[in-house]
Amino acid sequence: MHTQKSLIFYCDCIMEDQLAKSTEERTFQYQDTLPSLPVPSLEESLKKYLESVKPFANEEEYKKTEEIVKKFQNGVGEKLHQKLLKRAKGKRNWLEEWWLNVAYLDVRIPSQLNFNFAGPAAYIEHYWPPKEGTQLERGSITLWHNFNYWQLLRKVPGITRDSVMNYFSTESEGCSPSHVTVLCQGRVFVFDVMHEGCLITPPEICRQLTYIHKRCHSEPDGPGIAALTSEERTQWAKAREYLIGLDPQNLTMLEKIQSSILVYGMSDGSPHVTPEDYSQVTAMILTGDPTVLWGDKSYNLISFSNGVFGCNGDHAPYDGMIMINVSRYVDEKIFENEGKWKGSEKVQNIPLPEELVFTVDEKVLNDIKQAKTQYLKQASDLDIVVYAFTPFGKKLTKKKMLHPDTFVQLALQLAYYRLHGRPGCCYETAMTRYFYHGRTETMRSCTVEAVRWCQSMQDPYAHLHERRQKMLQAFAKHNEMMKDCSNGKGFDRHLLGLSLIAKEEGLPVPEIFTDPLFSKSGGGGNFVLSTSLVGYSRTRGLVVPMVHNGYGFFYNIRDDRFVVSCTAWKSCAETDAEKLVQLVFHAFHDMMQLMNTAQL
Repeated sequence: MHTQKSLIFYCDCIMEDQLAKSTEERTFQYQDTLPSLPVPSLEESLKKYLESVKPFANEEEYKKTEEIVKKFQNGVGEKLHQKLLKRAKGKRNWLEEWWLNVAYLDVRIPSQLNFNFAGPAAYIEHYWPPKEGTQLERGSITLWHNFNYWQLLRKVPGITRDSVMNYFSTESEGCSPSHVTVLCQGRVFVFDVMHEGCLITPPEICRQLTYIHKRCHSEPDGPGIAALTSEERTQWAKAREYLIGLDPQNLTMLEKIQSSILVYGMSDGSPHVTPEDYSQVTAMILTGDPTVLWGDKSYNLISFSNGVFGCNGDHAPYDGMIMINVSRYVDEKIFENEGKWKGSEKVQNIPLPEELVFTVDEKVLNDIKQAKTQYLKQASDLDIVVYAFTPFGKKLTKKKMLHPDTFVQLALQLAYYRLHGRPGCCYETAMTRYFYHGRTETMRSCTVEAVRWCQSMQDPYAHLHERRQKMLQAFAKHNEMMKDCSNGKGFDRHLLGLSLIAKEEGLPVPEIFTDPLFSKSGGGGNFVLSTSLVGYSRTRGLVVPMVHNGYGFFYNIRDDRFVVSCTAWKSCAETDAEKLVQLVFHAFHDMMQLMNTAQL
């Protein structure tokens, strides 16, 4: 088991697209060879920043911002940059601690809905179509494959800042926890997945799940302690402190949950799902019952009564690519084995699951009720659309010499432009995993070139040749920027570093960060389009919009299709997830038509 965990960590650190191949490789074997995260040149970063604000400014606004940037570069900006360089000399990743705190741990709004990522499993597309009565058997097989793969991380709430706890140990460091937490009907159970030094089998896991399921459906519901993790962070931290003060055993039980391999939620829901429409199941995973997942856990696996699955995880300790790798691995194993367990059906005499019964009082029960109320109120406001576009996919776009990721990003720009009549400032995730503890950089997809192309597509007098030429220019610009960002030459994290240095030094906020164009172009977490490629497999996922009048837009790319997942807040009259997705699909056709027409 430890060897398999070691393999996981290596493949995640080197390339998201490689599965582990050698049992000789060790978990952190390559850490020393990874380069430190670089600090880009101030001049280059500010030049790129100025270029990024152009689509959102008139001539007068741009000129004013240009003056602000010039003043910053020649004044306080250079001083802050030198301090940042000094910080970088003493740290292999100057951003790591800052990013974890500023992006996740310091944020006080409820993280379960606002920051967690979630997605449905794709097993329904091969051997496990929705079927009532399969939850326990399928759940045992899914869990078994997960236990072969997963590493252990989770978050603990704090009054002003959360903290991340890591329970994973490498083979040389010693043992990792080997128990799983199961949430069902507001109750909490745990059981060990190792017996006499071996991982228990799916039939043995099924015995444990059946025991829990029968008890929970023949006895009263539990209090639903897990719902507290969906609360506003300070509220949850205070509720947790109170819970621990009520009975020291409550702390022991919380730590048992916190240190478990993963949390497995058993829901009685039976979501509709087809290979072309994952909307309902995705909604139930991201916005469903808050008592069947532990919001602070890095990995929650949720099962439904019709044998459909999905996962939900805290974003703080890691980025989505890790969950994507786990999900893809399990999906491939289920496919390879035709959705069956082909080993021994023998069930050993292993200890039954232990129920964690918390000591609660009226205050705790009221806290749980309040947590559920606030969570379900916000959750009911979220519109979720997950559709597959099936006329073509990666194979055709690559045949036309178009990068499939850029293809989707530009289609989104055109769709937003058509729906809202203006450019949409856009965040696309760029991975910086080439570097030591690298996570992400912001790739701003709304370029001058993309806007010019969108304008030509809306101009009835623009010739097809002109439209195609502008589209290819937008492709080239996007590809160049993505390469820069992945190579540590982006500018958003650099600007964040400069602003945090100023804050630490007790200096006034530099004007560059209070300039209206900074937030209008997406700076400070104000992107109306929050997007990410979820990979090139069957795995999919999504998050909520970054701003109230924005969209969350995640997508996965396959040979024969594009699957897009879009979220928007219903309370915002301006946004419409359904319309945006349909316009993206329309843009796919228009873009391919441009390429086909050009070859006539």
